[in-house]
Amino acid sequence: MPSRGAAGFSLFHETWHDFDCSIPLVTVAIGPRCGLCVQDAGSVTRWPDFRITANGSNLRTEALAGATTFLTMAYIVFVNPDILATTGMDHGAVFVATCLAAALGSLLMGLLANYPIGLAPGMGLNAFFAFTVVGTMGYTWQQALGLVFVSGCLFVALTLTGARRWLVDGIPPPLRSGTAAGIGLFLGFIGLQKAGLVVAQPQTLVALGDLHRPEPLLALAGLLLIGVLEARKIRGAILIGILSITLVGGLLGLVQYQGIVSWPPSLAPTFLQLDIAGALRGHGAGSALTAVLHVVLVFVLVEMFDATGTLMGVAQRAGLMSTPAQKRQFDRALLADSSTILAGSLLGTSSTTAYVESAAGVEVGGRTGLTALVVAALFLLALLFSPLASMVPAYATAPALIYLAASMLREIVNVRWDDLTESLPAAVCMLTMPLTYSIATGLAFGFILYAVLKLGTGRWREVHLATWAIAALFVLRYALE
Repeated sequence: MPSRGAAGFSLFHETWHDFDCSIPLVTVAIGPRCGLCVQDAGSVTRWPDFRITANGSNLRTEALAGATTFLTMAYIVFVNPDILATTGMDHGAVFVATCLAAALGSLLMGLLANYPIGLAPGMGLNAFFAFTVVGTMGYTWQQALGLVFVSGCLFVALTLTGARRWLVDGIPPPLRSGTAAGIGLFLGFIGLQKAGLVVAQPQTLVALGDLHRPEPLLALAGLLLIGVLEARKIRGAILIGILSITLVGGLLGLVQYQGIVSWPPSLAPTFLQLDIAGALRGHGAGSALTAVLHVVLVFVLVEMFDATGTLMGVAQRAGLMSTPAQKRQFDRALLADSSTILAGSLLGTSSTTAYVESAAGVEVGGRTGLTALVVAALFLLALLFSPLASMVPAYATAPALIYLAASMLREIVNVRWDDLTESLPAAVCMLTMPLTYSIATGLAFGFILYAVLKLGTGRWREVHLATWAIAALFVLRYALE
């Protein structure tokens, strides 16, 4: 290893297997030999620096962990365009935006926080964007992107001021669990619809679809395949399931072959198409306040539950939350996560978030940001597979939604079912989301019911100030309708 006392040295001069400095947050300067050096109290160190050996890993393990994480979350490049295209957004442009947002988010996570965590547009958030904000509330997709941008700005502000942690600490555990399970039920209902397994019925609202048609049967086969592969611990089970059903659909003549690899389609149809002003004034008097209370508040809450919980859980599993320096890394991870939401809205996709599938890479041994950089590189490589993405039918992505729903329902075990003041709000929250087709309504009912039950039973001191504030905002939202 070269000496660190030199005035400058090449970024590629040292061997790749030992990056042993902390990630610096200091001024970047140009060195005489490498181009990217960092000045810190008179000394010069290289950036980025992943501390691979110090974190008990090596280059091969980090690369393998990155590939594993990518395989477990790559389904999003097929599912996200399929969901957002229902709003009228260009499928090809959303595919590109999804890949770029995932690559950028994972890159920031690796460089800023040195965390082995991948980011991409979040499931649940994309469904809320498409089916509630656009489909039910009547916003255009351009206005919905504008509201995602506003929520991203608020999310960054909450992160920088430290209020994000205060809010997360103030959200009661039963509502966190109820929200996760409710979003799971919502995704499952959407998946069943896309599969043709659940159809509209005037007398009973819903009924079983036609099982003589090939699409529902293929969706069931895809769900069984994913379940078997996951049970056998096969990495990338969801991705394999989606591609397998697409292949079978093609063999049956249900999918038109369009190729596998080509140059990415244009991003122009969604790039910088967000309409913030239209979102805030386009729905009559008081529309700005309504948009903030009805849409932005929900985006922020779901982003906060999802991302913060995932980051903390994966970081703890990787052993990255034990020292004060590692806790500062966590703060930078929060900033990387919230900043990517802004970039995603500019590119043309719904809110990005940290993916719990990153735990698969951690299990393989990923411990540093190099894992996240591998994920970013693979998402960029995925841009070349746009013809394949355009061929994937709805009944091939539906099993992924149903499987994700099942995995999210495990959260209900964390609810204290023997305490009615906690179990009832959680149950109402999770049931209301799919049955009203609105994550916002489920959240509102859950928070309001929790606060009222605690107040009515004389246990109001158990309610955090953040919960009172959120419940009051939801009450105000309904009062203004």
